[in-house]
Amino acid sequence: QVQLVESGGGLVQAGGSLRLSCAASGTIFSINAMGWYRQAPGKQRELVAAITSGGITDYADSVKGRFTISRDNAKNTVNLQMNSLKPEDTAVYYCNAKDVRVIAWQRGNNYWGQGTQVTVSS
Repeated sequence: QVQLVESGGGLVQAGGSLRLSCAASGTIFSINAMGWYRQAPGKQRELVAAITSGGITDYADSVKGRFTISRDNAKNTVNLQMNSLKPEDTAVYYCNAKDVRVIAWQRGNNYWGQGTQVTVSS
């Protein structure tokens, strides 16, 4: 069984920074893509940033230039450095791992972390 454990959320003032971390544990051969999603109250979950095993990144337009995603394939970890935070960044942030394979030739599964709260005060 694969688990994703997030850390690093909290309360910060507008303009401040936070760093989110996520570690995948269990029997893992490979993980295709890892990323961060967020969900604010009353809104749908949305992609914040994602990174492939090859290092290709994708960001939501609202966070480009402020957030940076990074990944350590050997440790199965993904980080999200969030700078210049705004009140509209307030949400529960979820770590996601796509196509997690236990064996190379078998189709992988997708997993979610439990979520970590990020609150940005104005």
